[in-house]
Amino acid sequence: MATATNPYTSRILGLLGDKPFLGVLESTPAKLQQHLERLGPQGLKKGYAPGKWTAGQIFCHLADAELAIGFRSRQAVVEPNHRIQPFDQDLWARNYARQDAAAAVKACIALRAWNLSFWRTLSAEDLARVAFHPERGDESVERILQMLAGHDLNHLAQLERIR
Repeated sequence: MATATNPYTSRILGLLGDKPFLGVLESTPAKLQQHLERLGPQGLKKGYAPGKWTAGQIFCHLADAELAIGFRSRQAVVEPNHRIQPFDQDLWARNYARQDAAAAVKACIALRAWNLSFWRTLSAEDLARVAFHPERGDESVERILQMLAGHDLNHLAQLERIR
């Protein structure tokens, strides 16, 4: 099983701490909608630090991550010896500045609802199923979902800094 020896894994799991991952995953959509509304069109163009993604780009990234991790978690549950295909977030982000951040938030909310309906059905056995991540080693479905929850917290904190 993947341990927190990977620096990214350690940082993301550290953000999650002992919070229940499903609780974090359930609360994120409303927070994204609130950030979208509070930031407004001008706020979407602001980054949390020089050279970092803007709020609009973060929203697009979260929609893409939701799509990818939803698919990844389903594969890990049903496919024996599944090998995860990582994605290069920077390549995916090349068009984010031209994409509609509001549409990204709507997609994220809809995809999260669909993913949660799947994740809530998972048994302990399903959550324990393991897939191989080329950058992080073996990861259980539970670890994949913990990582997603920590990832949510990371980007929500960035959006808070922008706001």
